[in-house]
Amino acid sequence: MTNSILRYEQPGSSVVYRFIDLMILCGVFLASMHLYGVPLDKDYLILLSVSLAIYSYLAESVQLYRSWRAGRFSHMLMHVATIHTVSFLLIVAGLFLLKEAESFSRLALVSWYLGGLMVLVLWRVSARAIKTWRRKRGLSLQQVAIIGLTPSGLALHNEIEQHFELGFNCIGFFDDRPPERVDDLPTESLLGSVEDAVEMARAGKLVKIYICLPMMAEKRIADIISRLGDTTSDVLIVPDFLFKNLMHARIGNVGSIDTISVFESPMFGFQSFYKRSFDILFSGTVLLLISPLLLMIAAAIKLTSKGPVLFRQDRYGLDGKRIGVYKFRSMKVMENGGAVTQAKRNDSRVTAVGAFLRRTSLDELPQFFNVLLGEMSVVGPRPHAVAHNEEYRKQVAYYMLRHKVRPGITGWAQINGWRGETDTLEKMEMRVKYDLDYIRNWSLFFDVRIVFKTVFKGFVDKNAY
Repeated sequence: MTNSILRYEQPGSSVVYRFIDLMILCGVFLASMHLYGVPLDKDYLILLSVSLAIYSYLAESVQLYRSWRAGRFSHMLMHVATIHTVSFLLIVAGLFLLKEAESFSRLALVSWYLGGLMVLVLWRVSARAIKTWRRKRGLSLQQVAIIGLTPSGLALHNEIEQHFELGFNCIGFFDDRPPERVDDLPTESLLGSVEDAVEMARAGKLVKIYICLPMMAEKRIADIISRLGDTTSDVLIVPDFLFKNLMHARIGNVGSIDTISVFESPMFGFQSFYKRSFDILFSGTVLLLISPLLLMIAAAIKLTSKGPVLFRQDRYGLDGKRIGVYKFRSMKVMENGGAVTQAKRNDSRVTAVGAFLRRTSLDELPQFFNVLLGEMSVVGPRPHAVAHNEEYRKQVAYYMLRHKVRPGITGWAQINGWRGETDTLEKMEMRVKYDLDYIRNWSLFFDVRIVFKTVFKGFVDKNAY
């Protein structure tokens, strides 16, 4: 998971990378058809077209084609493998649901999946090997420098040193402070003053200059930027700890005035489209598959205790607006007022069937209807009762920022063990910490990852009762 809060650059070569991926998938598909003697009719062409559309959709949602100088190469390979696998599984699931699986060659499709996965990874590994070979010989290697021997500057330097594939050669630090004033930081890489860095930039010796100074040093940063304006070097500001704690920073503007968002949802533009379309497709498919299970649970509740099958409780949704969240009734009472008591171990209010439903999280299944209605998402911070929101928003810093996205059926906090009763303030603080971490780092791939982890470890939990 990346900790970046600003958008990655999309290099011109990203168009070529997209083209190569699609050609690989088409080429391996045709080769698989030929290998097993399968005629290429319109059904196979439709299947290929749908698969390419799904692959492209997922690839764009996780910024697969960002610059190779951004992020880790291992993460790129993991993204490629996951995207191709999810695309294939969705195609197989679709054929199964439409009862068309028997019309297609299983051997050819499996061969296409395995061959495509191998070639998609192989071409990237080969391209990286070529890039590394060139960079070790000083070709396509960018000379960079860091202004500010600070903790954030040192962290940046370490990242550059550890990841040679980024293609950066960091020559060292520049700082106006004398070595004796640099507290507990190594000074052997201190090459000179800021003016020395400016002179090197003017001489064309530096491609990029990173300014790693505290954001509170506004005048100093503005002066350095002004002096570097007389150079052709790329100038970048590395956020300090204050800036990195922002919700989802991005550059915007109001008229001619530039702005940086402080607390803002990551769901804007196409990101919102990706998130919502995933929610609709996933929840719709799940509801079709589990409809018999829903009827069985409803019958069990009705036959074993008095009261309605479903319970609708007020929660805070997107932007703190009230929504009604559906659950299978698991208690003898239905609290929805100003004071809601969380379920405890061996709670007498819980019915016999309800205890099983709560322990396995099956009581949450009706919330897929909330997802279809647009009130919730498949993945997001779990919604709390209104009474709990009003209590904890006064005690936990940034608590209400959980509501900058739609609440989810499952979430990053839940699969990391922070679910169930929050009988201490620390437990709620940890839940909020993970919720905000999810919002800062959201991507469609992150959602898919959480869903997979929920399937294998998120339903049953010792803290759910």
